[in-house]
Amino acid sequence: MEHQPIARKHLIWIPITGLAVGAIAGAPLGWMANGYYSEQRLAQILICREKNRDRPVAIVEARCGSRF
Repeated sequence: MEHQPIARKHLIWIPITGLAVGAIAGAPLGWMANGYYSEQRLAQILICREKNRDRPVAIVEARCGSRF
């Protein structure tokens, strides 16, 4: 079996193709992970606010954080 050397044009196009495929595959995964994290964080904030609802707003903000 004869081996062909890798041409310079392949050394340029292979990483570009990899970046394009990675961006196309990674963007939806990152978007879904961010949505999941945001929902979990919102749930934690709401639970904390519910547990501390009888306290002043400044203490609740310091303890639980804000939604934004």
